[in-house]
Amino acid sequence: KSGPFKHLFRSAPEPISTNITGTIPQWINGNFLRNGPGKFEIGNQSFNHWFDGMALLHQFKISKGKVTYKSRFLSSSSYQSNKEHNRIAVSEFGTVTLPDPCKNFFQRFLSRFELPKPTDNANVSFVTYKGDYYVSTETNVMHKIDPETLETKKQVDWSKFIAVNGATAHPHTEPDGTTYNMGNSYGPKGAHYNIIRVPPTKKTEAETLEGATVFCSIPSTDKGKPSYYHSFAMSENYVVFIEQPIKMDLLKIATGKLTKKSISQGFSWNPKVNTIFHLIHKQTGEVNAIKYVAKPLSTFHQINAYEENGFLVLDMCASDDGQAITNYNVQNLRKSGEALDEVYNTLCRVFPRRFVLPLHVDKNTSYNQNLIHGLDSTATAVRIGKNKVFCTHEDLHGEELHQYGGLEFPQINYGKYNTHRYRYFYGCGFRHLVGDALIKMDLQGKHMKVWKQPGLYPSEPVFVPSPHATEEDDGVVMSVVITPDESTFLLVLNAQTFEELGRAEVPVNIPYGFHGTFHATA
Repeated sequence: KSGPFKHLFRSAPEPISTNITGTIPQWINGNFLRNGPGKFEIGNQSFNHWFDGMALLHQFKISKGKVTYKSRFLSSSSYQSNKEHNRIAVSEFGTVTLPDPCKNFFQRFLSRFELPKPTDNANVSFVTYKGDYYVSTETNVMHKIDPETLETKKQVDWSKFIAVNGATAHPHTEPDGTTYNMGNSYGPKGAHYNIIRVPPTKKTEAETLEGATVFCSIPSTDKGKPSYYHSFAMSENYVVFIEQPIKMDLLKIATGKLTKKSISQGFSWNPKVNTIFHLIHKQTGEVNAIKYVAKPLSTFHQINAYEENGFLVLDMCASDDGQAITNYNVQNLRKSGEALDEVYNTLCRVFPRRFVLPLHVDKNTSYNQNLIHGLDSTATAVRIGKNKVFCTHEDLHGEELHQYGGLEFPQINYGKYNTHRYRYFYGCGFRHLVGDALIKMDLQGKHMKVWKQPGLYPSEPVFVPSPHATEEDDGVVMSVVITPDESTFLLVLNAQTFEELGRAEVPVNIPYGFHGTFHATA
């Protein structure tokens, strides 16, 4: 097996036509946009971590059964600065910049005391705010992008609008366009987790994040070591923040230049600490007095959350180990054969799980017995203190999922079913460092359908509903598939049967990315 990271990637700003096998449904009309790291070498230096590669934006334009492909590097200041100096000039998540050899010894010594300047290399996802497209990572800087040309239009800094030092790359959007996100702030009283609301529409064309507010601020349990979070969950009335035992040592991160440590080395997993689910009411901004706790777990992505019969059902991809973040350094990704197997065998497996949180716990609620009833779930919730409920999960899968290495990058029919009771979700099976199967899970009976082919690496599946859909899974699932040779293809599956409808092959290599979105055009 060779690893899927062995190439240098070039951008293709002019549209390239693709070779189609099978058929791409005529009704699909729009741009399938993908984001991910695409450049790991600058001059004679390399980045150390998968999360660090310079962002490469991809667009598959689909119209009347035809597909064209183009890509551009995000014109971030990190990218410009690295290109100009022909060396890594801006520290990323796992890579510390080396002092500039041109500075004298004294200046070099002083430069180690500077705080790391936040990177604007937005290489995680495509998101929308007020109808505009942005690319985002987890720092305070996003870029507004034209979904047609992929051109970088404007750099937007969250901290100019509200008191946060960044925001996740996984906002949640209401049907009216109102968007919720989370970001941290660091002050004399320690770290806080802030819940952000961005209004649904623009008052002027040039507007970006105007009107964004922090409507709830939660102090970190450990003042100097806030939890890392990659995303959060949202139901109809609540934002759910999952405070997990992956801690960021702010002192270590701030003094990283001095100690020559990268940001990722300031992360640690503390399996002695429970996971806490915080519920924030969207209308009032108040934090629920009840703390829902669970065993230590680590989660990057949630699947869905909804309220039913006085309970909040919370579905997520989780594992019992929080070491995952360190596994994606590039030294590991470059390995092949036995060395790659060895790294892979140490990776923790991520599985879909359901927690059920009882919303009405008051002075009359009994202690030490399972509070979940009237819902068909084996999850439990037991009141163990005045304001404390201990929760255990139900597995959202059968035995079969184990042979596919678990499931990550979950997606649902978001537009119609986010915050509602739902039946299906899609994801990647991980029997490799990157996805090597596409999986559809049916929650009725926990049956699964799988698409896989030896040596092919499909990325996050994105569901697109057909124009007059009545069923939840009436539509297609699209994924960009990396092949071992010099080509890549866009795969289109019938979401109901999970059978291949068609593929559009591009004669260029594309790096394995993180997240994508489909932007329908009229």
